[in-house]
Amino acid sequence: MDLFSFIECSNQTRSLSALFELLVNCASDEGFSQVAYGALTFTEAVRLPNHPPPAVAMNFPSHWCDRYFERKYYEIDPVVRRTPTFSGPFAWDELGSRCQLQAGEQLVLDESREAGLRNGVSVPLFGPLGRVSVVSFASRHDDVEPALRMSRLNALAWQFHVAFGEMNPRLKQDCSQIELSDRERDCLRWIAEGKSSWDVGMILKISDNTVNFHVKNVMKKLKTTNRTMAIIKAIRLNLIELPGGSESSFPM
Repeated sequence: MDLFSFIECSNQTRSLSALFELLVNCASDEGFSQVAYGALTFTEAVRLPNHPPPAVAMNFPSHWCDRYFERKYYEIDPVVRRTPTFSGPFAWDELGSRCQLQAGEQLVLDESREAGLRNGVSVPLFGPLGRVSVVSFASRHDDVEPALRMSRLNALAWQFHVAFGEMNPRLKQDCSQIELSDRERDCLRWIAEGKSSWDVGMILKISDNTVNFHVKNVMKKLKTTNRTMAIIKAIRLNLIELPGGSESSFPM
């Protein structure tokens, strides 16, 4: 399932369980069948039953979940602790080299791998008022390559996060009055096609600085923190139509 099919299906969901099942199915197609969604810097009102904070929805092995919450591993889990310091998706295996992990943090990573959570990838999700959430993906197998799936998992995570926010009264924003200029639409739809700011500038005969200016305006109007989320929200709100339709090269 490509991103646009995922957006279309998630638009039709009316419950967290259905939306999460859709995310799991799409992630499984990429080789990552184990998925968790958590709210790190605030208490989420909507969550699946028997999912204590910071978890909102997860399908990690039940024996690992029991151990994780009984021992309060979320207090020392390096994914929970370190996610707010990353600006984009990261592999769990990178944490040891990029951060100076404490013994307890390394213990959680080692035990999670023993529990069957291999080749973990987490996607930081930033929202208004400093809110930080995360979607984590893991595989049951050793032969998947996280680096090759990172952009696809990133797009899935952001789309899930946006769709969930729209069904959550505490996070839902009124987007009915949002309007984009013709130039803002042009810039965003070409970026959705996988073009860089320089490429878009050449196509539209404007400077890449002007492209960036328009994209920043779009992000401000949509109240998003990055281009991926801006594109996803614009597609969901029917604010842009892509030149390539379903064959777009937007990463998914």
